[in-house]
Amino acid sequence: MTNRHIAARMGRLVQSDIRRLTIECDKVGGINLGQGICDLPTPPLVAQGAIEAIQNRNATYTHARGLPELRRKLSDKLQAFNGVRYDAESELCITVGSSGAFAAAVFATLDPGDEVVLIEPFYGYHLNTLLLAGVVPKYARIDLATMSLDRATLEQAITPRTKGIVVCTPSNPSGMVFGRDDLAWIGELAVKHDLLLYTDEIYEYILYDGRAHISAASMPGLRERTLTIGGYSKTFSITGWRIGYLAAPAEYLQRAAVCSDLLYVCAPHPLQRGVLRGLDSPPEYYTDMRDQYQRVRDLTCDALAAAGFKVYAPQGSYYVMADFTAMGWPDDQTAAAELLKQAKIAAIPGGAFYEPASGRGRHLLRFCFAKELPVIEEACRRLRLLAAGRE
Repeated sequence: MTNRHIAARMGRLVQSDIRRLTIECDKVGGINLGQGICDLPTPPLVAQGAIEAIQNRNATYTHARGLPELRRKLSDKLQAFNGVRYDAESELCITVGSSGAFAAAVFATLDPGDEVVLIEPFYGYHLNTLLLAGVVPKYARIDLATMSLDRATLEQAITPRTKGIVVCTPSNPSGMVFGRDDLAWIGELAVKHDLLLYTDEIYEYILYDGRAHISAASMPGLRERTLTIGGYSKTFSITGWRIGYLAAPAEYLQRAAVCSDLLYVCAPHPLQRGVLRGLDSPPEYYTDMRDQYQRVRDLTCDALAAAGFKVYAPQGSYYVMADFTAMGWPDDQTAAAELLKQAKIAAIPGGAFYEPASGRGRHLLRFCFAKELPVIEEACRRLRLLAAGRE
């Protein structure tokens, strides 16, 4: 057999460091602060909705765009929380996770050879989905020290072949929350160059220090060029359920829904009903969740700092980037391996979130703190012991 049987599109795709470190962590029985598994308890309301759906034999395909009642509920939520109205019938599609929403949006709106700008550090699945579709990625940057967009790099990344910009807010992995000024500026750039905005907002409820989430589609003049990607994997701690959604103007949504149907048929029926029930959660569910995450964020950041890391505290999401230069490790792959060896803690090499072969991010690790408090406390204890071991 020769590699003539392997599709050319696979040439630049490899298993992500996120998956690889999870496997290595499992081998040693370590604490996985690498992959954003979010293995917290599922809210009882959500779980009960899915259980009842299974008991009621809700096991057949749903509409390709998802349960109509779930789309109606999401339409109400998007208007109330995000400040933008989408028609439940023609502008919303329930997808197999937010990754499924992004894939459907990409295949519906982009052709091979088109260019799209990613803002690094970026989510690796965004990059690899673009590569799988034959889209050429270009790169702009966030300054982690100030949690600000480097606007010059975004302007420089745009060429006549550019068709869109991916905005992840709150960001995975940086934790940056894009404010109104940045979104307005990005919007002006999109209008000037006739670009689409692909906004991944799955961490929209996980914000810290009183910050508010702003959807790009709610900004003046941006609804018609924005494809909003969301889901409940993080909000309800159901990452394995794969329930996401895409909200977009009808001309884009219609085509994306066809892609979603061809790729996935539909999202899991009983799990859609679990999310439907979860959308009846009282307001305090979201405030309590934010408070709990802020507590573990602070614990994690304090322990990382005590261990010798330079910490870039997130404004949202449940990840933190940390610079290990003072620890003496030469690069991110070595740092991840040594951390797993010395403390049995998995973290993701920072280069996974930057332009491949650029060398950027090689001084960073990403940690995920979406864990139950006892697990975080044990991880923090181990991190502090790293510093003690160097004394």
